[in-house]
Amino acid sequence: MPDPRNPLSDPARRAPDTLLVHGGTERSPHGETSEAMFVNSGYIYPSSGAAERRFKNEDPGYIYSRFSNPTVEMFQKRIALLEGAEAARGLATGMAAVTTALMSQVRAGDHVVSARALFGSCRYVVEDFLPRWGVTSTLVDGRDPENFARAMQPNTKVVFLETPTNPTLELCDIAAVAEIAHAHGAKLIVDNVFATPIFQSPLKLGADLVCYSATKHIDGQGRAMGGAILGSQELIGGDIHTFIRQTGPSMSPFNAWVLLKGLETLSLRVERMAQNAARIADFLAGHPKVARVLYPHHKDHPQYELAKRQMSSGSTLIAFEVAGGQENAFKVSDALAIILISNNLGDAKSIITHPRTTTHQRLSEEIRLESGITPGLLRLSVGLESADDLIADLSYALDQV
Repeated sequence: MPDPRNPLSDPARRAPDTLLVHGGTERSPHGETSEAMFVNSGYIYPSSGAAERRFKNEDPGYIYSRFSNPTVEMFQKRIALLEGAEAARGLATGMAAVTTALMSQVRAGDHVVSARALFGSCRYVVEDFLPRWGVTSTLVDGRDPENFARAMQPNTKVVFLETPTNPTLELCDIAAVAEIAHAHGAKLIVDNVFATPIFQSPLKLGADLVCYSATKHIDGQGRAMGGAILGSQELIGGDIHTFIRQTGPSMSPFNAWVLLKGLETLSLRVERMAQNAARIADFLAGHPKVARVLYPHHKDHPQYELAKRQMSSGSTLIAFEVAGGQENAFKVSDALAIILISNNLGDAKSIITHPRTTTHQRLSEEIRLESGITPGLLRLSVGLESADDLIADLSYALDQV
């Protein structure tokens, strides 16, 4: 057993990289070094009275793996320590996390204000799904915090945004929007997937809840689906836990174990990927066949100052527009040898996609153009390969246009 007198016995004294390796670990009596995988669905109680007390939350322990499991709990504790959150819940997918975060905080008759630049499925939940249950929504240009202020109504209960946005890497001022939401008695939910918990800390900037698709950078190797919601113990242990318990968007123990392994190398991976992305953004910005480049820490980004203030790095995603529209964007993608065509992101392998015809194809052309998703736009998720190789790959592909 570690010496309890050692100051580093307190997780609060440990650096983030240490927490990513050791945070939240619970060992069985066997003393395993790697986290154990508990794949059981149920748990045994020593007596009927013990079962009664556990169901009443009078005794600690597990009841049913739909809403509590030792392996999932280790993942939840570790990511909460990294985020600086009081509590977290793991879910089956990133969209399960977003949907749970939103649905758990609203009732029929409530109103949601959201940034309009969203991942297609997130926009579906806000714009199409919530209204079916009597929750209205207003979508605004999230680049100006005053747009959120103008959209607030007496029944607004939630403000929702992602920053940087998918796929155009627009930014929302989290601190400013949090102040507006709280002044109206609403909660702010931030989808932090693109920034990762390494490069941006929404809770410290005033957000009430943070959501992740753990499928992306947290796994980061194309192996497992998962999501996470983080926030205060009151919110996570209250409405969110109840919603998960009763509706079942649960994370599997196997996926939780895979994601625990992903967390161990998260900072190493995303820091290298972000270094690669910064070099590639510089290359693309100087290429004559690229009409525009969007990367938060590139000086050409229209919200560069906010990005430098709010994010410690530009992260791993780049959006760039190929001159000549969709036909030339397809030519570039099809000519690549290393960079793969896929709609995933945050992977160790570099991935490119054409949002207009994939992730955002469900939206109307008017909405796509309003969000900056032009026919020539490509989204590049930069991986761990040699930056020189990736630049050479892109250079060859652009030469084919």
